[in-house]
Amino acid sequence: MKKKWIRAALIILVMAGLLFLSFRKVNWADAYRFGIRISLPALVLVLALVPLHMLTRSVRWKYLLIHEKRDVKLRNLLSATAIGFAVSYILPGRVGEIVRPLYLARKENVRPGFVLGTIVVERIFDVMTMCALLGIFLLARPLIAADFLIKPEAAKILNFWGLIGVASSIVLMALCLLFFFFREKALGLASRVLRPFLPARLLEKVLKLLHEFIDGLKFFHSLGTMLIYIGLSFVVWLGIILFYWVFFRAYGLSLPYVLLIPYVFVTGVGASIPTPGMVGGFEWFSILGLTTLFGIDANQAAGLTIVVHALQLVVTCLLGYAILWKEGLSVFQLRKLGETTKP
Repeated sequence: MKKKWIRAALIILVMAGLLFLSFRKVNWADAYRFGIRISLPALVLVLALVPLHMLTRSVRWKYLLIHEKRDVKLRNLLSATAIGFAVSYILPGRVGEIVRPLYLARKENVRPGFVLGTIVVERIFDVMTMCALLGIFLLARPLIAADFLIKPEAAKILNFWGLIGVASSIVLMALCLLFFFFREKALGLASRVLRPFLPARLLEKVLKLLHEFIDGLKFFHSLGTMLIYIGLSFVVWLGIILFYWVFFRAYGLSLPYVLLIPYVFVTGVGASIPTPGMVGGFEWFSILGLTTLFGIDANQAAGLTIVVHALQLVVTCLLGYAILWKEGLSVFQLRKLGETTKP
């Protein structure tokens, strides 16, 4: 219990610190004035585009589950994705990333460890896809956006986080490949490492879950499925970029679509900080991106950031909790989902 309180206090401290850094110099009257200047017809389109990434993610996820169950319902995939994001927006520590596969495992009667393995693959390809898009943008910038001059400090940020993203994805990919192609050795090593710390019965359950997790990496065995998945990963992130492009258009900012690649990359870094609802991390990196990449006024950047973040939070939570209400579930019941789906 004490550890939970310490962890919660640290998360609140990080969130408060990031919010302070984001808004310490903001003139709130100006930020409000910029924030309410959105075109109402365009706002309707923006709201409709918020769930787009959940739909494309659900279609992509289906290909990771083919080796376990070929006829997984898209409805259940979308419900699990919406619930997962909604829970992550309320609870700290990205709890939704665990709830999402466990919810689907229960709905589709598949092994939870297997589905957990697919989430690891998904996150690896998210990082790799955004790094690839950023790399393509930086290489092609002289041809597609010669008049887009990145400030030195912005270039350093992009290069630094680009390298971090590439290194992280390579390490995670290597670990997944080692687990998949050297299954028995990996399970043996895990058993030797965990045996001194876990009772025999719990160790048996953990190893069984790890075995299912490795089965979830069967995706790497099929080149055709992998190529389709890579293509769908680009569809997911190009759709996310489309959402931001339409949002900025709603404010009369005619930013070329391709120039939003570095902005989405930077906000993705902020969103990876495990605070509830990405609060703090998203604001800091979004304002930093808008001011350094596009030279937008800091007050305007603050106003736009608050609005775009609020729209995503509200729409996602309404969708996720509508599904939970329909099924008679609550957020607190989802905490027990892992217990009911353990092997």
